[in-house]
Amino acid sequence: MANKMKPLSPEACQTMADVRAGVDALDLELVALLGRRFGYMDAAARIKVQRGEVRDEARKAQVIANAASAAAAAGLPDGMAAALWETLVEASISHELGQWDALHARQG
Repeated sequence: MANKMKPLSPEACQTMADVRAGVDALDLELVALLGRRFGYMDAAARIKVQRGEVRDEARKAQVIANAASAAAAAGLPDGMAAALWETLVEASISHELGQWDALHARQG
């Protein structure tokens, strides 16, 4: 059985294998976090009474601004977080709409 060691920090990486192991491990963590985030979208679909409540442009702008601000504070490239979060929030809205429709079709 393969030995699953904790990946090295980026600063400690000496080879591309080290870098790839770190990226792969981090990607698994990101997917788990996305699963958790989408769980909140499921909760929102359950809680919202009207389908029109799912798309909230003011909240979308706030979420993207929050991510952009956190990214800037972390020294990440300008505009990167806003672009990623635009895609993430739109995927979240799409998911939530699907969940809302499925939940309310069962109730109706």
